Amino acid sequence: MGLNDTPSANRLHIGFFGCRNAGKSSLVNAVTGQELAVVSETLGTTTDPVTKSMELLPLGPVLIIDTPGIDDEGALGEKRIEKTRQILGKTDIAVLVVDSAKGLSPADLGLIEIFKEKNIPHIIAYNKCDTAQCDAAGGILVSAKTGENVDMLKEKIAALRPKENERRIIGDLINKGDTVVLVTPIDESAPKGRLILPQQQTIRDILDSGAVAIVTKETELEMTLAALKDKPKMVVTDSQVFGIVKEIIPGDMPLISFSILMARYKGFLETAVKGIEAISSLSDGDTVLIAEGCTHHRQCNDIGTVKIPNWLLKHTGKNLKFKTCSGNEFPTDLGGISLIIHCGGCMLNEREIETRRERAVAAGVPFTNYGTVIAHINGILNRSLKAIT
Repeated sequence: MGLNDTPSANRLHIGFFGCRNAGKSSLVNAVTGQELAVVSETLGTTTDPVTKSMELLPLGPVLIIDTPGIDDEGALGEKRIEKTRQILGKTDIAVLVVDSAKGLSPADLGLIEIFKEKNIPHIIAYNKCDTAQCDAAGGILVSAKTGENVDMLKEKIAALRPKENERRIIGDLINKGDTVVLVTPIDESAPKGRLILPQQQTIRDILDSGAVAIVTKETELEMTLAALKDKPKMVVTDSQVFGIVKEIIPGDMPLISFSILMARYKGFLETAVKGIEAISSLSDGDTVLIAEGCTHHRQCNDIGTVKIPNWLLKHTGKNLKFKTCSGNEFPTDLGGISLIIHCGGCMLNEREIETRRERAVAAGVPFTNYGTVIAHINGILNRSLKAIT
């Protein structure tokens, strides 16, 4: 996978925050060397977060995020501020842009407190130092207009880089020379001409381990296994066909899903397994939130909006209600939600998944994921978990 193809979830998310007219957009353009954001003297020019995937030396693949002013006003201003707060949930490094002539405002100080609460590494960039100077204690004087200290700012941002996730999707579960069979259904929900991201990433991790990846559909799985000289180390399946696959492979053969592997990779599998306990206590009228990290065209037999609700209704025998959300739209108020079933999170960075998990825990709402729920409903969750222990 080339640098330009690096998924957003695997890019360092750098957010630029601050008050209106502090020069956030100008500084974003200066740091990136591109006209990514619209610049104007008019207050509140940036009305929605602007994102751009790019390579930023010395950091490598990053996602730059320019946000609306945190001091915006009025009803629309409140909505823009809420968008900015949502961005904080996915930010790996924050740059607080301050007008040198004005210094830190109460809104800026409030942002710093949020950075500290969320353990977000941050730096204060006192912009417009070509026209005014101020005490830059704890930060750096820069000028988006002249470029003064912009390179130094990039170096300081790079120094804040969090420790990389050392977890692997599957590589630590297999050895060089092992064979792993991957079951990938090709139906109306499969993207035309390609595999979905978890499948791509799992294949890459297998190859990086010096192992062999054999990809097949569930309809050819029995034939594929019969053609193998030796038993595969593991079978990894799309969760949607768990029920079919479990009937084909021997009971002593390790079986797991891409979704469970992704939950493990993103660091929330333990929470997902614990969240399963809530299914048995669901009652008539309870609301289940089904959350996806990506946005895609809904098919008539969509996994999140159709299949999982139907499976859950049949499994529990209860008259449940369902809510859905996708992409960046995760509810801030989880009142009235009895269970959250999240996707594997392949399109979200680890910080955003952790933000959502923490929000659920704080609200006392059980949090699990697609693959874990589907394995449980098919009676093979314990078997799947044994494959990763």
